[in-house]
Amino acid sequence: MIFARIRPDVSYLPDLQAYLDDLLRNRERLLAAHGLDDWARAEAMPSEEEISRIRRLIARISNDLSELSADERQQVDQAITVLRRHRTTMLGMPRIRQALPSFHQERTA
Repeated sequence: MIFARIRPDVSYLPDLQAYLDDLLRNRERLLAAHGLDDWARAEAMPSEEEISRIRRLIARISNDLSELSADERQQVDQAITVLRRHRTTMLGMPRIRQALPSFHQERTA
């Protein structure tokens, strides 16, 4: 799990919510799937512990936000916009360098 090792700040709240939604959707799909072996279902099933952990993290961040004044919330929202914009441009697809052409001439004997 990606969020277990870091303490996400408020700018990660949309990502956390999307991750929780994915976990819940996957759980429902697996529960509804017919013909799966029990071991395969168990391996693919998101754990209740992971779902609970993400829910607690979302609740903690949301509670912290609710305690802010309107002015503080506006400042946080502006900072989030800047952070997410920067994160989007910095986390794009990695570029792969093209191989440089070889200018070495083969020698003949």
